[in-house]
Parts: sequence; C-alpha cells; structure tokens
Amino acid sequence: MAKVLIPGSFDPLHNGHVDVVDQALELFDEVVFGVLVNFSKPSGLFSPDERVGLAIDTFADRSEITVGAFEGLVVDVASAVGADFIVKGLRTAADYDIEQQMAHMNRSASGIRTVFVPCNPEFSFVSSRFIREIASHGGDIDHLVPAPVSAALTDRFAGRGQ
Repeated sequence: MAKVLIPGSFDPLHNGHVDVVDQALELFDEVVFGVLVNFSKPSGLFSPDERVGLAIDTFADRSEITVGAFEGLVVDVASAVGADFIVKGLRTAADYDIEQQMAHMNRSASGIRTVFVPCNPEFSFVSSRFIREIASHGGDIDHLVPAPVSAALTDRFAGRGQ
C-alpha cells in the first residue's frame, strides 16, 4: 500500500490543490496532506490550525486522505508519516525548475523521490496568492476554492474592499 505526502502551505487551499490530491490517488493508495509551516513565506492569511481545519472539512468524506500540520524539513515529515513518495503539482515550467531542484535535494538528503503531476489546464492560473488578492477585494472565488474555503475567505474579508 503506497502512501504519499503532499506538502504545502495551502494558504488558502484551492481547487488546484484538490486536483493534485485527486491525481495522486489515481496512482497511490493513501495521501497525507501536510500543511507545513514555511519560514520563507509570510505568516499567512490563515493560521496552520485553520488551514488544517479547512483541509479536513474539504476532504471529510475521503478516508484515504489524512490531514496534519507539520514543521521542519519535508523529508523529515515524509519519513515521520511513512510516505513512500512526495507528490508535487506543476502549473508551469517555472514550477518545474524550482521543484526539480528541491526534489534532487530531498533525494540526496534522504533517498525519498518526488513524483510530479501536471495540473489540469483549468487550474494552471490558480494560486493561493491570487485567491487571497481577489477575495480581499470581494471578488468571486467560489469556482476556484472548495466550499469550506470560500466560506472562510468570505468571513475573513467581510466588510473589506467592497
């Protein structure tokens, strides 16, 4: 039974992330959706606990997905959760350039391999940063994020930018 780690900051979780999970489950038996604290990114819109809650709500009916918050190196998290592979979604060649370097570093550090899945074209433009920007100005993001995330963004930005 192959288990994979899908790591990320997921601030917020969007439909592109859900697509990566769906694609991973076409290839592997179990996904650990790892909300990681990333010290190279700002603290974020949602706390790690809020992001975990949104992911749990999003994947509530899917027993093959485990959600958790983690700190530290991705390779250490992968080892701790018993992941056989790391899975990363790619939108563009720029994503590939960055993720390939990280994949090589992770493999040299721990032996774990990274599997890349290309995003579906309908999600190639979706990013958490753009979603935060649109939502902060009252724009429609319902088609870009799962329902629990849409509700949380609406609550977070209620009365702002409209």
